Amino acid sequence: MMTNHKTTLLLVGLAVLLYSAQSLTATDEKQQIAPKITFLIIYRPGPAWLPGKSVSEQPLKEHGRYMLGLYVKGSMKLAGPLTDNAGGAVVLEVAGESEAKAIVAADPAVKSGVFLCEMHPWELKPWGDYAKKAESRARPGARAGATASPLHD
Repeated sequence: MMTNHKTTLLLVGLAVLLYSAQSLTATDEKQQIAPKITFLIIYRPGPAWLPGKSVSEQPLKEHGRYMLGLYVKGSMKLAGPLTDNAGGAVVLEVAGESEAKAIVAADPAVKSGVFLCEMHPWELKPWGDYAKKAESRARPGARAGATASPLHD
């Protein structure tokens, strides 16, 4: 009889241990997959912009290195000059507004005055998903008139 009691205690102990390990793993995964906020940064010519020069002729070597570092780190997703020589744009994915502001403030082109910036939080929409839904609704057998707006779907 004592053996059954020990076996039961052992099984309960193992179950608690496994549950605790699973909870810790789930907590770790939640911490690792913290939601990111997307920001659109628009760069405009600043007081140190060289008049009459295109964006490619501006002193932006350090800015380019800085952007590459942000990309490697995973904070910067897209970036490039505006082809009308009006500046550039960057898409950041960061933990919050304070991180985005710190990134912009540390940019060598902003610090030197070549660029002025405006920053906007940006909610990117999954247009590929919306297109698939619309396509599946347009197939034969789909509900008639089922065309919800992707902005409110």
